[in-house]
Amino acid sequence: MFRPEMDSRIYLLDEDDRGTIPDGLAVIGPDGVREEIPQLAYRAVQHVLEAMRAGRAVKIVPLRTELPIDEAADAIGMARDELREYVAEGAVPFRSTQYVDWVNLAEVIEWNNQRYEEQGAALDAMMADDDSRNDEE
Repeated sequence: MFRPEMDSRIYLLDEDDRGTIPDGLAVIGPDGVREEIPQLAYRAVQHVLEAMRAGRAVKIVPLRTELPIDEAADAIGMARDELREYVAEGAVPFRSTQYVDWVNLAEVIEWNNQRYEEQGAALDAMMADDDSRNDEE
């Protein structure tokens, strides 16, 4: 369900997803020029339109595919120190230069999505356990 006040997403095209299909999805400018776009770009445009129709402002920020840990934390809405801890534990791979620790954005997104799925599964299990206890009483 769309929650414009909280619904932040990162759209990242893989190499395979960057292509377009002739006469496929497109945006058409006011001058009538048709620009074909990938499927994921279309979903990003839909997301922007839904938010704006709900009266929300939209911020679009291009991100590099490799980011300093602090920027990656900002991108996924996590406290910088928290992501640094996960990186230090080995949950997210990184590389170091002289002054900066770098992470791959796709890996951070995948890890964060997996983390949310695991949290959701744990909550579902707790709720099911609680429901079964209530049924026994």
